[in-house]
Amino acid sequence: MPVRNMVALFLAAVLSLMCYTRADRNRYATTVSEAMDLIAFNYLEDVGYRDLYENAMRGMTEGLDPYSSYISPADYQRFQEDIDQEFGGIGILVEFNRETGRLVVMSPLFDTPAARAGVRAGDVILSIDGRDTFGMSFREAVEMIRGKPGEVVQLSILHIGEQTPIDVDIQRAIIPIESVLGDGRRADGSWDFQLAGDPRITYIRLINFGENSVTELAQVLQGRKPKALILDLRDNAGGLLDAAVGTCSAFLNEGTIVTIRGRDGEVHRTFEANGAALLDDEIPLTVLVNHFSASASEIVAACLQDHERAKVIGQRTWGKGTVQNVIPIESGRAAMKLTTASYWRPSGKNIHRLKDATDEDEWGVRPDPDFEILLTDEQANDVRQRRRQKDTGAKPKPDPDKPPHEAAADPLDDPQLRRAIEYLQQQLNEIDPKA
Repeated sequence: MPVRNMVALFLAAVLSLMCYTRADRNRYATTVSEAMDLIAFNYLEDVGYRDLYENAMRGMTEGLDPYSSYISPADYQRFQEDIDQEFGGIGILVEFNRETGRLVVMSPLFDTPAARAGVRAGDVILSIDGRDTFGMSFREAVEMIRGKPGEVVQLSILHIGEQTPIDVDIQRAIIPIESVLGDGRRADGSWDFQLAGDPRITYIRLINFGENSVTELAQVLQGRKPKALILDLRDNAGGLLDAAVGTCSAFLNEGTIVTIRGRDGEVHRTFEANGAALLDDEIPLTVLVNHFSASASEIVAACLQDHERAKVIGQRTWGKGTVQNVIPIESGRAAMKLTTASYWRPSGKNIHRLKDATDEDEWGVRPDPDFEILLTDEQANDVRQRRRQKDTGAKPKPDPDKPPHEAAADPLDDPQLRRAIEYLQQQLNEIDPKA
């Protein structure tokens, strides 16, 4: 047989094998199509192929993990509004608790309808407009909570440490997100970033990582010469990776910030500090975290801890260290949010808490030795309530068990913040004992 014929036969055989393998891998597509036909023709009520398709896409993606999802054309615009730091809703960040099958409030955004209604970080959402949330998908919950500005949504919520749920009626609104907050508000409504108890210390509270967060942070730090700084990431559920990287670069001149790894530990990308830190290396820095600090917050805390740039104080973080890529489909009208990689610390440790991980395993960010300050649920709620009062300019109610001078010195009665202040004051005294 001529060589040319042998080559042609060989190529045909290879092509046939490839086609067979591909067909075998995609044999389920035919079954799915048959199932859609069966439902469309036999289901009790009329149902369109578009609805069946979207339901199939949601089931396929949401069955992977709590963070992957299908974003339909109707939801895609809302998703983009979230990234742009403005959206319609009540102003909460929520996560799905795999163990309880319930939605948990990671953080109510400052001065939003949810915060004003008394919703707190850690609240369990039991129902939305009377519908039980047990087993409800993340997408469904978000869809039900959101709506037209001015309309009311009713949530049944259970505060941490309490036995009886409460119903709250919350009027939806357009939610602009201010991400960088200070210790309190001045008379003109602007933020005062100097700590009330010690003006040598700058206090910055970052409540999310959005498009404008790094710019807002730079505006606070530029032209200001803090002698010490507290970065409060408690109840910060995360946000954009670029914002987390930019935040680290504001405090770190050089070094790895975070590594993104894919399947089998393959390194996809490594982010490094850009050498343009806005805070001098010798200025003492602390980072406050708690159980509801997640994702981008964990990247920042882990980076600054691993480089020994900051002391991390508070409680162990959430352990959400996966990367979701938004992949446009349907000619850009819809998208899949798909978990494609995970975040790894500069030290080479994984941030993400795996499904079967225990408390002894490496995940999240632990406070530095001697800086773990555990709060009871009651203490944590009290700190949030007092902080909310201070944010709005209201005077906290005096504690009858404390002398007036002690209450004035520590108006928030916040053990984690107090520990950060003590550490920074000690550092400042070592730098300049006369200060």
